[in-house]
Amino acid sequence: MLRAEATDLPGLMLIRTENFPDERGFFIESFNRRQFAEATGVDTEFVQDNHSESKRHVLRGLHYQVDRPQGKLVRVSSGAVFDVAADLRRGSPTFGRYWATTLSAENRLQLWIPQGFAHGFLALSDTAEMLYKVTDYYYPAGERCIRWDDATLKINWPTSEEPKLSAKDAQGLSFAEAETFEN
Repeated sequence: MLRAEATDLPGLMLIRTENFPDERGFFIESFNRRQFAEATGVDTEFVQDNHSESKRHVLRGLHYQVDRPQGKLVRVSSGAVFDVAADLRRGSPTFGRYWATTLSAENRLQLWIPQGFAHGFLALSDTAEMLYKVTDYYYPAGERCIRWDDATLKINWPTSEEPKLSAKDAQGLSFAEAETFEN
């Protein structure tokens, strides 16, 4: 069984799945389209699955696509991350706010991030593997990035050291300069 819990940002939902542990290990049904639609009110088709591995202190994001925007269902299969979604929908009452949680292999939580949000995460464990289901294909020409340390968003990343960024993420724009979405 799948349960969706609303967050402070409209449309962004924390997803809990039922776990079936026994002496051999565990089993979870990580995605069931019918249950997802019933629990979230979102009936969507996922067209691409992505899988990334990040070392401790690697920060990826905050990513989004302005052309061909993607909804994302994200989870961690190994390790733990501090996961962040920022509302970029200009007509939203929570425009310019973010919501964050820890996703881990241990807690088995998932996060539904609808179109119109930027997404990023910081690896908290020695390695962390993140799985994403997305509603549209990767479109490099539409990809955008907001700086992880943006002064407007003021994300409280749980690290005392400078995160490890890709060259592309290091060139992210400020929230004030970023392209956003009509709501």
